[in-house]
Amino acid sequence: MEPSLRQIRYFIATANAGQVSRAAMDINVSQSAITTAIKSLETIIGAPLFERHAAGVSLTYEGNHFLDHARHIVESVEEAVRIPRRIREDVKGSINLAVTYTIAGYFLPPFISRFARAFPNVRINLSEADRASIEEGLITQGFDLAVMLTSNIVNHEELAHDTLFKSRRRLWVDAHHKFLKQPSVTMQDIASEPYIMLTVDEASNTAQRYWNRTSYKPNTIFRTSSVEAVRSMVSSGMGISILSDMVYRPWSLEGRRVETIEVADKVPTMDVGLAWLYGKKHGDAAKAFVEFMHLGMSTDQPQHMSATEGRVRT
Repeated sequence: MEPSLRQIRYFIATANAGQVSRAAMDINVSQSAITTAIKSLETIIGAPLFERHAAGVSLTYEGNHFLDHARHIVESVEEAVRIPRRIREDVKGSINLAVTYTIAGYFLPPFISRFARAFPNVRINLSEADRASIEEGLITQGFDLAVMLTSNIVNHEELAHDTLFKSRRRLWVDAHHKFLKQPSVTMQDIASEPYIMLTVDEASNTAQRYWNRTSYKPNTIFRTSSVEAVRSMVSSGMGISILSDMVYRPWSLEGRRVETIEVADKVPTMDVGLAWLYGKKHGDAAKAFVEFMHLGMSTDQPQHMSATEGRVRT
């Protein structure tokens, strides 16, 4: 028996909402329809997809893996419907596209894969670099476009950017941390605990900026450029960390659970989007890529993504 597209959509809606009742309201169907769809999926897959608890549901290890595949299925179907084949095949050319480390590891690969299938006559020349090198490459026109953390851009005079979504930052703790029993967690609370500081993509610089708005500072016991190292250390109870939902995964490589908590104090989002030289006219291939990225972000949003409205200096 094969799962239906409707069952997959109901599963995604429940994963995003964290509650069957809220998912039912979000997509305007009955709770019983969603419950039946999820039970059928679990029977087909042979494993539970959700853990049920008083506050709602949370993904199991198997459910988290299935969610990635489910989103790709829905996105591919929607793109196939939206973009006529004739139009896609007429677009030809190449794009020199730059990406930062976090984008390359936690965001872009599914989009690149789907774009290549949708536009077979467009070649993407992909380069990974740090923020400063990408800004320089866009200015000297070595790069046509970049997918990067637009919240990190420094040169706003020469570069235009278009933020696709804002990923909130939350506190990561292990599954048995005392903060999970508190009604709220503040920066003062966080400062009292061992802290694992991520450094990649200027994460430590960003963290320092919002910590400087308080009278506290993190008790940093380890600095690392590896998100997976942070995940492993947090899940093992070595420390805590504030990181973006975009890089959040509930399980470490060792199979230990990582939980997230909203921070009571204001913590800025991590913004992801496109950047290019201000005033540069895009060729057909680059235009297709920009449109494709916007269409991709308009489909079912992952729980860690929130599409933004409007554009900046377009």
